[in-house]
Amino acid sequence: MDLTQLAAVVFTINLPFGYWRAHVRRASRQWFLAIHIPVILVIALRFLSGLGWALVTFPVLVGAFFLGQLSGGMIYRFLRSLNIRTTACMFMDVLRWESLE
Repeated sequence: MDLTQLAAVVFTINLPFGYWRAHVRRASRQWFLAIHIPVILVIALRFLSGLGWALVTFPVLVGAFFLGQLSGGMIYRFLRSLNIRTTACMFMDVLRWESLE
């Protein structure tokens, strides 16, 4: 897996965690978990992908991490601005919306 593919995976993994983080109270236990659980997943992906720990990979993956968190939070806030009922779980919200159609 090359760096761009891994960055896309890291971005995608962080979307639901950013969504969750936007739902909970700032500096709560859930807020910290929403930030730190994906870190473990990213480290596991680094080992599984064989990408290594070259210095050039850090800005790309850290950027993908924060953009995924930011985008998930923006999606949550956008849905709330449209008065769409949301929960803390992006996956359950998507399943609920599909069952309404």
